[in-house]
Amino acid sequence: MQFTEPAGQNLFDNARIVGRPAHRIDGPLKVTGTAPYAHERHDVVPGQLYGYPVVAGISHGRITAMDAESARNAPGVRGVVTTLEIEPLGIWDYNVARLFGGDVIEHYHQAIAVVVAESFEQARAAAALIEVDYEEGDPADYDLDAAFERLEGTGEPGTMVGDVDGAFRDAAAVVDQMYHTPSESHQMMEPFASIVDWSDGENMTVWTSNQMIEWNRQALATNFGIEPDSIRVESPYVGGGFGGKLWLRADEVLAALGSRAVGAPVRLAIPRPMMMNNSTHRSATVQRIRLAADADGRLQGIWHEAASHSLPGGRGENATAQTPFFYASPALRVQHHIVEMPLPEASDMRAPGEASGLMALEIAMDEMAETLGMDPVQLRIINDTQVNPSNPEQDFSDRHFVECLERGAEAFGWSERNETPGGRREGQWLIGHGMAGAYRGAPTLASGATVRLSGGQLVVETDMTDIGTGSYTILAQTAAECLGLPLDAVEVRLANSAYPVSSGSGGQFGAASSTAGVYAACIGLREQIAEQLGVDDLEFREGRVTGGDTDMALADLEGELEATDTMEWGEFKQDYVLATFGAHFVEVGVHVGTGEIRLRRMLAVADAGRILNPITARSQVIGGMTMGVGAALSEEMALDSGRGFFANHDLAGYEVAVHADIPEQEVIFLDTLDAISTPLKAKGVGELGICGVAAAVANAVYNATGIRVRDYPVTLDKFIDQLPEV
Repeated sequence: MQFTEPAGQNLFDNARIVGRPAHRIDGPLKVTGTAPYAHERHDVVPGQLYGYPVVAGISHGRITAMDAESARNAPGVRGVVTTLEIEPLGIWDYNVARLFGGDVIEHYHQAIAVVVAESFEQARAAAALIEVDYEEGDPADYDLDAAFERLEGTGEPGTMVGDVDGAFRDAAAVVDQMYHTPSESHQMMEPFASIVDWSDGENMTVWTSNQMIEWNRQALATNFGIEPDSIRVESPYVGGGFGGKLWLRADEVLAALGSRAVGAPVRLAIPRPMMMNNSTHRSATVQRIRLAADADGRLQGIWHEAASHSLPGGRGENATAQTPFFYASPALRVQHHIVEMPLPEASDMRAPGEASGLMALEIAMDEMAETLGMDPVQLRIINDTQVNPSNPEQDFSDRHFVECLERGAEAFGWSERNETPGGRREGQWLIGHGMAGAYRGAPTLASGATVRLSGGQLVVETDMTDIGTGSYTILAQTAAECLGLPLDAVEVRLANSAYPVSSGSGGQFGAASSTAGVYAACIGLREQIAEQLGVDDLEFREGRVTGGDTDMALADLEGELEATDTMEWGEFKQDYVLATFGAHFVEVGVHVGTGEIRLRRMLAVADAGRILNPITARSQVIGGMTMGVGAALSEEMALDSGRGFFANHDLAGYEVAVHADIPEQEVIFLDTLDAISTPLKAKGVGELGICGVAAAVANAVYNATGIRVRDYPVTLDKFIDQLPEV
């Protein structure tokens, strides 16, 4: 099906299931511990052995020798594969770091061997016996600040509009500050884990934890130089990904090599202490933001320049991603510099670019409001735009940012906020209020599905994944709505490469794209039913199909009916900017004596098109809000610049927000309709929830203390010496 023009009035505008709250179909399996995650699939193939990785102990250089004989002779060991025994594997389009093969080391904890044994303990013990000799590379420069100083002002800006120099020369108010965000780790609950059966060296079956089934299959084919059709990938349950499981990782590669070597299926999980340096992460950023405004607060110029690190050929973390689109300004200069460093691969993490960029931009907007003596909400309202600031001929498909701000301010009680930084105190606690805007793009990708109707029961098959986002539920709701069936008459089967290729889960495109793909297949099935019954205009409702002289139960239709289709997107969408918007409001307390920061309450207002399921959507937003609190107050990958690795590589040293940190969260959805986006008029919301949150927290800390921290995370050591006398 081709989506070639804006959606008109359709069946979703009078929906009975889509848009209504429905509890997760997969919820009972998960809370009872019976959902089969990748490493737990003991029943899928007999004779599974255990793999354990060996990883590099230097940041860059080469391996000169490996001695694995003791490991091979250890009890229970069935095989060992070292990187020196394998030619460098291929690298798929979206992978940057080499995953195995050859003697070159590009980053610390790069996989260099796999041990396969009859038990996990035997494999782990044998792995410790492998001896490795290295030739270290030349000392590396890990100073991102110094790199930014060298690069600032060089190269062609990604966006250049209007007279930026003139805007700052003539401005009534100027903000010019540096901001820093640290490297962050996905740290999903389920590690990278796979079972691979490549025992015949020809056909490969992979049970894994991955967000993108077809991308994963193509990457495996590229790495091993085999045909994609010889690979089957399954990933029906994913215990969190946040972008870390978008791409092929070492667990699958090592398990596949081990399986081929020993002629048996191999299960392998990357141990938690190896994950942070072996896999990808969000790069640190250095950002300089300059804002110029007139006396009324209207921005006249925005100059945003940033740097992030990457391995050669990588994308880094483009913290300027939102700046060309978010606020109105006649002059824009936006540039992102990528600095090559021999660190683990920097790649996508929830809201890549915008999450880090809004951590800085939304503090800068607060600083401009203070400079002008304006309400931060009002400053953002007067700088709203309905056209793309970097291309005024291009409209937004649908934008309700101002409504987010106004609804949020009213619901939060913004008018009663503390207006004087450091001016409100309750006992030993300084009370502060902060807010920030949120922006995240709303792309869609082609997405397919098969639907099969028999005896009044509908089966949906698509290689779409559910990474904890509610895909099972919203796809069932979509299919039930299209065929007029109750929700319990729909079975959804996901994440098998034998099913039609979907968008997969990532980039905030999954829900909007995959529901549209299911819709396309269901329309094909409706047409088959109409043809069978000889009636053109049918209505599907409450398990029955009616039209003309026809009124019958779907269960009474003859035989099994099946339809497969893919939703593809017309070029007309390129005439618009598709994006989601939000506003975050936060109250914190800061202890006047210890500097301890306690979150007191949070509110998010989200504009993301039609909300397909308020329960699953809210879960996505509060999860993003929680990650934003972690980014604001605690999360930081601590770089050992002498050794070139992240030192706090476990959950004891990398501190994420937990239940006790989040006392109260509220989410308001505008539930708008974006006819440009999809036939369901919906957009993704999974990444919007994290955007702007950290800045709202940082702004609240400033409001509480009167001390501005521009270097994340906002930890007490950065301001405790400036707190007032107890």
